[in-house]
Amino acid sequence: MASEGIVLKRPAWHIPALLTLALLVGALALLVFGWVYTGSPLTVEVDGQRHELRTHAPTVGEALRRAGIDLYPEDRVSPGREAPLQPGLVIQVQRARPVTLSADGQTRQLRTHAATVGQLLAEAGVQPGPADELWLRDRPVGVDTPLWEDPASSRTVSYRGGLRVTPAAPAGDPPLLRVRRATSLTLDDDGATRVLYSTLTTVGQVLQEQGVALFLGDEVTPGLQERVVPGMTVTIRRSVPVAIQVDGRVLRTRTRAGTVAGLLGQEGIALVGRDRVEPGLDAAIRANLMVRITRVREELAVEFEPIPFETVWVPDPEVEIDNIRLVQQGQIGLTKRRYRVVYEDGREVERFLEDVWTEQPPITKTLAYGTKIVIRTLDTPDGPLEYWRKIRVYTTSYTAASAGKPKDHPRYGYTRLGWKLTKGIVAVDPTVIPLRTWLYIPGYGLARAGDTGGGVKGKFVDLGFDPWNYQSWHWWTDVYLLTPVPPPSQIRWVLPDWPRFPDRRR
Repeated sequence: MASEGIVLKRPAWHIPALLTLALLVGALALLVFGWVYTGSPLTVEVDGQRHELRTHAPTVGEALRRAGIDLYPEDRVSPGREAPLQPGLVIQVQRARPVTLSADGQTRQLRTHAATVGQLLAEAGVQPGPADELWLRDRPVGVDTPLWEDPASSRTVSYRGGLRVTPAAPAGDPPLLRVRRATSLTLDDDGATRVLYSTLTTVGQVLQEQGVALFLGDEVTPGLQERVVPGMTVTIRRSVPVAIQVDGRVLRTRTRAGTVAGLLGQEGIALVGRDRVEPGLDAAIRANLMVRITRVREELAVEFEPIPFETVWVPDPEVEIDNIRLVQQGQIGLTKRRYRVVYEDGREVERFLEDVWTEQPPITKTLAYGTKIVIRTLDTPDGPLEYWRKIRVYTTSYTAASAGKPKDHPRYGYTRLGWKLTKGIVAVDPTVIPLRTWLYIPGYGLARAGDTGGGVKGKFVDLGFDPWNYQSWHWWTDVYLLTPVPPPSQIRWVLPDWPRFPDRRR
């Protein structure tokens, strides 16, 4: 079975309706076009830019409103906004530009035709003073500074149905013009008075701005941190330069003190005891004064002086000869002296002895020397010999030729006792070994003290020789003093410690 198609047909009345609508739209368009182009022709000049348009508006203001141009009361329109329109009329519009003005504690939003800062202030009724500061966009300016950075004042945008003009203001907020009023104050600088003007807020800032130098010690009233108020008086009491010589240094400072005493009090320098100050404490301060302080102090000084002890010798019959026994140890004594010493700046200038006393007396050293004689026997090549004392002496040797007398001298070859010099005769110190004493010297033999010599002192024995049997002696040796024992008055109980030649044979 074949299918049958369905055919849709438009109603016959539809086509005529569409034609009728098209005719109406076209007629309406013709009416609008005719309305627009049958309006009165005129020229609009906005901030120097010309635009042509037609309008059926009865007045200038209405024509501008219909053209989409919004006006502010400050904008200038020529002819006036209420003037009737006439064909071919030229309408001039000068827009006022927005500005923010901050002055005398008030901030105002203005619209202006002023081109410079001074014109704007005059228009706003603000009169700047000679020291007032003007700040535009956060930088200082003068009254002749231009308000605007761009010369253009408007721009145009055309759109369907008419002309729209918008302001050509700078990007961002309107420029801010601030008026900083200068405050007047009176400066009394140590009697010299003048008036200062400044926009700064504190006394210290104003003085720095005005180049007023301040020194250490200057007194400023009110203080540097005080806020400036109109009509205030700032007083400066100037200090003067001075110097203080004290404690080994020179202190340079400034002061407002009237006297030396006040200056020292300012610097915290105290006078103690007998300290001296020149000039005196009551002296008046003047510029570049040098004050000298001499530190004076007294001290008690005690000095110690040793007292040497004495040494005494006492005989001791219980001790054998040439032996010593300590009876009492000696001790140094002590004398004290007390002085009053005066110092000026650390240097001693006077010293007074106040007292002397013996703190500790010395103790005498007592030594006991032996006086006991013991007879002993010595075996020698010449047989046994009795001796009563053995002495360690330094021995040398000599002959008649070396004795110091020329051969033609009448005593050439003779000893102190007038004996003929030969081996067996020795020279001695008679205070140690009495003359004529018999001796035995190992290696030399039996001898007798019969001579002296200028260099023979102390424990020294010079051995005599004949020219043909001479032997050189230069060493220490033991000498034995043979019996008989001499009387006690001829015995030197304590022998001298001389000479001190080295013992070459050891």
